[in-house]
Amino acid sequence: MTILNLQQANVAVIGAGTMGIGIAQLAAMHGHVTYVYDLDPVRVEQALNALTLQLQKRVDAGKMTAQLFNNTLENLKVAHTLDELAQSQLIIEAIVENKQLKQQLFQSLHEVCGAETIFASNTSSISITAIAADIPHPERVVGLHFFNPAPVMKLVEVIAGLKTSSKISDALIDLMIAWNKVPVRAKSTPGFIVNRIARPYYAEGFRALQENATTPEQLDFIMRECGRFSMGPCELTDLIGQDINFSVTRSVYEAFFDEPRYRPSLVQQELVDAGCLGRKSKQGFYHYGDENSKKMYQLPVTYSKQQHVLDVVIKGDWSHSQALITLLKQSSHLNVRTESGAVAEILIGEVSMRLSMGQSADIDYATQKVVLMDWHGDWSCASAIAVVASPACTDQDHQQIESLFIGMNIIPIWSKDHPGLYVLRTIAMLVNEGCEAVLHQIATENDVDAAMKFGVNYPKGPFQWAHELGYNIILETLQNLYRIYGEERYRPNLYLLKKVAQGFVQNQQPLRAVS
Repeated sequence: MTILNLQQANVAVIGAGTMGIGIAQLAAMHGHVTYVYDLDPVRVEQALNALTLQLQKRVDAGKMTAQLFNNTLENLKVAHTLDELAQSQLIIEAIVENKQLKQQLFQSLHEVCGAETIFASNTSSISITAIAADIPHPERVVGLHFFNPAPVMKLVEVIAGLKTSSKISDALIDLMIAWNKVPVRAKSTPGFIVNRIARPYYAEGFRALQENATTPEQLDFIMRECGRFSMGPCELTDLIGQDINFSVTRSVYEAFFDEPRYRPSLVQQELVDAGCLGRKSKQGFYHYGDENSKKMYQLPVTYSKQQHVLDVVIKGDWSHSQALITLLKQSSHLNVRTESGAVAEILIGEVSMRLSMGQSADIDYATQKVVLMDWHGDWSCASAIAVVASPACTDQDHQQIESLFIGMNIIPIWSKDHPGLYVLRTIAMLVNEGCEAVLHQIATENDVDAAMKFGVNYPKGPFQWAHELGYNIILETLQNLYRIYGEERYRPNLYLLKKVAQGFVQNQQPLRAVS
């Protein structure tokens, strides 16, 4: 098969909004003659003028050479009609998210462009197969999904429709690498990789709010501190726009024929109905009336009342949180010994502290003294951890748990009962969604991980978390959530079940040979 080379291709970008002009900037900076077209020619001129000022500031700040600045502007051309795009080899549309409008545009382009011209859509969720259905030569229609801002964000999803030529996908992968991007391959499916797999990050956080287990401030803090996410779900959706995020969720939910995993949240719908759309409306989960108006979570002031050394017994396998065990053993206020055990627990007096793998403190341990602990992504720099005590725990039991953590300069955040708590529950759902994508050959494990790290800035990809925690822990967490809630959204994926059955626990290696 002949290899298609787009390294010197003439490029056209249709749509002079923020995304369109960002894509045009990228192409022009990498040496492509780049035409920009918009139905409103004034918008194109305004966008290019704004881009010129922005790039000049980079030159003045020493972040861009004058030569690159001049070459970029020289490569950018304004197209006043679609006819002027006839010689473009790659046309990228970045217009409104509407299938009919995108189809009409490509049908019009077919009238002026040759059969070899590539039609790429920057759609974030519309089926490439559906867009290409009524376009002559549908094999040349492909998804090329950039993330905003396009010049900065590294990820690009290269999406193949049912009839997309593999030669075109391969050429675009090579082109994106030349543009210093991180391209990932995806099959055309609702939400592709990122907008599909990211749904649980919002959904599980909103579920916790709907159950009155936490507050937006506390939830966001826990996800940043314990999960090591750059932003919590409430502040992130405020930034995105509650209406936009809600619309994407509804779109994915409806496209999957009301699949429960993607069901929209009533909490978010209430915000949208009230016009509380986030930063752009000055109110969402938080108020943005002035720079200091956003309410920040404050860790509780807790003092250790323990005057003597605590005896601690570590039992079972804690390889998922080995850094915590190291901290415990190094702490002078603790007398630590280890014992074998079928259950992974840390015994402090009469209390058994365990990782909250989807269990409910109120339901599963109503008569036992058990404290369930969330998972922390980096115990070496931990400042807090979410915990919940069973009803049988006394004030003295609470004090002992506090003494254990405070002696390590870690503040326990006492939560209401919420099965799986926050970080582990969310990660388990993200892993399950990643497994679903791989099972249906939407993307590979590596591409799923790259997409989530470079597309939405997750600290790790779903499969990296699964390897670190252990697929067995992810599975047990989901099984417990499924048992407690009785909802299909928590059913473990077949790919995950197979991983555990084949012995994949941690570090990507099976525990036993698989025939």
